[in-house]
Amino acid sequence: MSRTRTLSLTLALAASLFTPAAHAVEMVTVDRDVINMRAGPGTGHQATWRLNRGYPLIVTARKNGWLAVRDFEDDTGWVLGRLTAKKPHFIVKKQDVNIRSGPGTRYKVVGKAKYGEVLRTLERRSGWAKVRNADGLTGWVSRKLLWGW
Repeated sequence: MSRTRTLSLTLALAASLFTPAAHAVEMVTVDRDVINMRAGPGTGHQATWRLNRGYPLIVTARKNGWLAVRDFEDDTGWVLGRLTAKKPHFIVKKQDVNIRSGPGTRYKVVGKAKYGEVLRTLERRSGWAKVRNADGLTGWVSRKLLWGW
């Protein structure tokens, strides 16, 4: 092996050893009927959004019991950590999606969900999610049409 090739391989190996690992995405959901998303970490900051139970959020930072979060529309803010939970939910990111009796387009449509609707996650299978809406309707929706976990 040539000296140049050996040096290239050594540099590639070194780079791979010192490249930081990708961090797992941390998600939470709103665990109260309604909470405020605020402009900063504390009640002294302006409430920018009101979020309903089950609303999924990505945690981007933490400070004194507050969580910096991002939602499915890339809105950001802060929520009080103790008002959230680790209960998987999805939010509908497309207009009028079909809820089906099984995980695939060959299954019967049993209902519809609208943009921004929160759905409780019951199961995940092959690009589909089994969900339950606020009225108790249970069925399957393509994961491509949802955001969350």
